[in-house]
Amino acid sequence: MRIAVVGVGGVGGYFGGRLAQSGVETIFIARGATLEALRTRGLRVDSIGGDFTVSPVQATQDPASVGPVDVILFATKAWQIPEAAQKALPMIGANTVVVPLENGMEAPDQLASVFGREHVLGGLCGIVSFIVEPGHVRHAAIEPFVMFGELDNRRTQRVERLLETFTRAGVKAEVPQDIHRSMWSKFLFITPMSAIGALTRVPVGVWRSIDEVREIAMATLREMVHVARARGVSLDEDAIDRTMARYDGMAPDSTSSLQRDIMEGRPSELEAQLGAVVRMGRHASVVTPLCETMYALLLPQERRNVGAGSEPPSMDPASIRPR
Repeated sequence: MRIAVVGVGGVGGYFGGRLAQSGVETIFIARGATLEALRTRGLRVDSIGGDFTVSPVQATQDPASVGPVDVILFATKAWQIPEAAQKALPMIGANTVVVPLENGMEAPDQLASVFGREHVLGGLCGIVSFIVEPGHVRHAAIEPFVMFGELDNRRTQRVERLLETFTRAGVKAEVPQDIHRSMWSKFLFITPMSAIGALTRVPVGVWRSIDEVREIAMATLREMVHVARARGVSLDEDAIDRTMARYDGMAPDSTSSLQRDIMEGRPSELEAQLGAVVRMGRHASVVTPLCETMYALLLPQERRNVGAGSEPPSMDPASIRPR
């Protein structure tokens, strides 16, 4: 199996590194300092599960030089997907499958608009990791996992083959019964944490201990559950309680990538997280006043970070497909 990894940050570096380490032909699509580091020093991963390096590394900035592959893992920031997908077109063959590992709910539709829906799976991952420097990733917390599945939830041969490949690489992998529900469960977890963290600028261990802020988190989750149900996704009755329990179980100094990006002056996934909730809610005629308020409060910082006078990437609500 040949697998291309688009985006060599905390997610792509870790999961791509595990695949490459296990002997899977893995090609990293990178550029700039990251590409240079991969070519000269290889890929270094510091992990609570055991450090490892991959050297030599197959890496290029030119997807056309790679040719068709079996699988493309997208591990870019959510707002980078449209441009990255166009560049990845030369790697699409008749049987290529594309798996998004980004935060958010819109990636499958964005990828399908470029590659065709028949090539795209639903997907998500869980890991606390970050870039130390180009070509050097640190996995800092939780047991990493990936989930993926056909958008119609059929159990197909290509899904089984990818599951076996990840498992042989030592990565915890699962094909859930309903990939949409699993993606929404991840979305429930990351979006309130990102929003509250970015607004308060404190780690989860601080805000989760304040009753007033916990109520905001739960109210945000309630709005999101209503949106999911309006879109035909049935979440478990205890989804809110389980999400709050996950926050309580996190290391006190944990922060989200969106929070770190906003605080450090970088473009963030605001549109893919809070922005998506707002758009999907409006499209489904579900009111989301708290999500709309937090989204609006973060817009000034986001627009400053993406450039003076520029608009953050967005998606027309009519193009967000219900299940």
